[in-house]
Amino acid sequence: MNEPLVLGIETSCDETGVGIVRGHTLLADAVASSVDEHARFGGVVPEVASRAHLEAMVPTIERACETAGVRLDDVDAIAVTSGPGLAGALLVGVAAAKALALGLGKPIYGVNHLAAHVAVDQLEHGPLPEPCLAMLVSGGHSSLLEVDDVTVGVEPLGATIDDAAGEAFDKVARLLGLPFPGGPHIDRAATSGSSVYVDFPRGLTSRKDLERHRFDFSFSGLKTAVARWVEARERAGEPVPVADVAASFQEAVCDVLVRKALDAATTRGIEDILIGGGVAANSRLRAMATERAADLGIRVRVPRPGLCTDNGAMVAALGAELVARGRTPSALDLPADSSQPITTVVA
Repeated sequence: MNEPLVLGIETSCDETGVGIVRGHTLLADAVASSVDEHARFGGVVPEVASRAHLEAMVPTIERACETAGVRLDDVDAIAVTSGPGLAGALLVGVAAAKALALGLGKPIYGVNHLAAHVAVDQLEHGPLPEPCLAMLVSGGHSSLLEVDDVTVGVEPLGATIDDAAGEAFDKVARLLGLPFPGGPHIDRAATSGSSVYVDFPRGLTSRKDLERHRFDFSFSGLKTAVARWVEARERAGEPVPVADVAASFQEAVCDVLVRKALDAATTRGIEDILIGGGVAANSRLRAMATERAADLGIRVRVPRPGLCTDNGAMVAALGAELVARGRTPSALDLPADSSQPITTVVA
């Protein structure tokens, strides 16, 4: 049997992504980002994102097909992010996918954004270990998930209870006068700074916190600690050592993420950790996770940075896996669900 050819559409936030995958082989990954339009606001504006998706959708689909060397009627199925994400942005992608599915007479799969971040690793490293522990870290999510079969169900072990890691990166970058989005700029600045210059707090790691939130994350206290430290320096008329603060902040975030992921993996008897989401592109997180996991005999898989951020390839990858395993497609009236739970892989 030929491997399924699937087109995936991702519009959960500010990037219009269209990917085309045959089985575990990536044929095209076209992305149109509206990040520059949001930069002057210091964060994503939902209405701006939705309008940008409308304008970019058709050209991005055309570019993906041209890159892959396929026609739309060649695809076996259409996959689209149905949630979670920004409601208006999701609606654009879901509507486009429905139109394609109806016009081409192809099945449609409304897939979970977080599950897609897990599935995309197959495009680089092959089939997922079953089970594996997925740590997804982005602007909207910091989650620990136990994955037995990414097409059926994902068991949440822990999640952020306030600011997600990526959100904290953006807010701290703004405090330090760095551009939006903050993650890449803090990562870059940290390379010339000291990670022990400031001992910033590690959220939800005290004994009392671990009793109630062992695998959960909190970065709002860390963000506040950085703000107070910076404000104190400024009040004293002293320069803020941006590189050192960036490195110390980044170390605190990565320390908590890796510590909790390894704790969850050893507790559940899981030998493979997959890291996904935009923050997975962070160089310190990759290095720290790999080093500490090796000491425990745990393997770490992280997709290349381009596949960590939101993209259509990840949606197509999950769609291809759903088709290959004979999972039931979504109905044509599938909704866009901004709060779709991770336990729902296909809407």
